[in-house]
Amino acid sequence: MIDVTKAMLNPTKVFKEPMDVVASDELTRNQKIEILRRWEDDARALEMAEEEAGTAILGPELFDRVVQALHALGAERDTEHGPPTK
Repeated sequence: MIDVTKAMLNPTKVFKEPMDVVASDELTRNQKIEILRRWEDDARALEMAEEEAGTAILGPELFDRVVQALHALGAERDTEHGPPTK
């Protein structure tokens, strides 16, 4: 059973990949979108931190996978905060 509260706070502690959220039959569509939006925020912050540090551990691939998962649910990514800066 999925710990929804834990997934909402830190998706990577519950799911290995963003598409695992999409594939879950234990979550509602809205829960999936909320978890993926949190993951999107985390991926954006990580990418920005990597840029500032001059490293590229995960790069934009994680952010892209989260966006693809959101699209699979028919949800758009969070455009209010804009795409990660390059």
